[in-house]
Amino acid sequence: MAELHKVFIDGQAGTTGLEIAQRLSNRDDVRVLEIDPSQRKSPDARRQLMTQADVTVLCLPDDAARQAVALAGDHCRILDASSAHRVSDGWSYGCPEMRPEQRQAIATAQRVSNPGCYPQGFILLVKPLIEAGLLAPEKPLSLFGLSGYSGGGRQLIEQYQAFSDVERDSWNTRPYSLALQHKHVPEMHQYSGTRSRPLFVPSVGNFYRGMLIQIPLFISELRDGTDIKALHDTLQRRYQTERFIEVLPPNNTQLLDDGYLNATATNHSNNMQLMAFGSDEQVVLMARYDNLVKGAAGAAIQNLNLMLGVEESTGLVQ
Repeated sequence: MAELHKVFIDGQAGTTGLEIAQRLSNRDDVRVLEIDPSQRKSPDARRQLMTQADVTVLCLPDDAARQAVALAGDHCRILDASSAHRVSDGWSYGCPEMRPEQRQAIATAQRVSNPGCYPQGFILLVKPLIEAGLLAPEKPLSLFGLSGYSGGGRQLIEQYQAFSDVERDSWNTRPYSLALQHKHVPEMHQYSGTRSRPLFVPSVGNFYRGMLIQIPLFISELRDGTDIKALHDTLQRRYQTERFIEVLPPNNTQLLDDGYLNATATNHSNNMQLMAFGSDEQVVLMARYDNLVKGAAGAAIQNLNLMLGVEESTGLVQ
């Protein structure tokens, strides 16, 4: 019998850590190294487990993740689920579908940064269109994001779940980060191919999990001859062999419920749906996925599988 891959999750008690641990617990090719709860903050105990592990997954706040990397030293392989290192030199960005070479970069890297939930949809929608010349990299872009409240971590989850139904209604859908300095913007800018920082307005909804990304475009600002079908066809060609990316037909009304698009239809899967709706003058590009799976833990499992040299979809539900 082949030796088990050993994985240590530093921060396993957090929202993303629990999701990752649950998915790894059902696998017979991975052993999750457990830390004694009383030693959870012990640098020596944590360093020892990092040294023993084939890969250490960091599910920590940004500052704690930076400290953990320093603690691990140069010889431990790290997959960081925080936003601390997503645009840092020496780190591979953990979005396998971003470009043909990205899987190999992840598989051979000593340091991999798991992508943010919102940036994945933006990057995977925009990058192929810029590379194909349909969308000019100089074009300023706006995007709107809607996520379930689990995207805010344990504190926000506890706030929502402690409310009565009447109290929670007052927190129905709330835009935030209105100073337009959301921490996900740098990776959107760096990896999408756009030359300016996108204007990003996220909102948190009164539901636990699920996510929508919306990017509005004017057809007149795209390359001459571009229409909604050309946008769809470009995305379809780019992702036609991707297991977890589904490009749906343009203006697909079968996706709608009385004209509304549900943010939770892909929940509990690692599937991302890419869509386009609009007219001859305007179009909105959209991505729908589970912020805790494809947006966080599922992306981490994909990256972990690549780093361990196992089939990328192992342990994931499409």
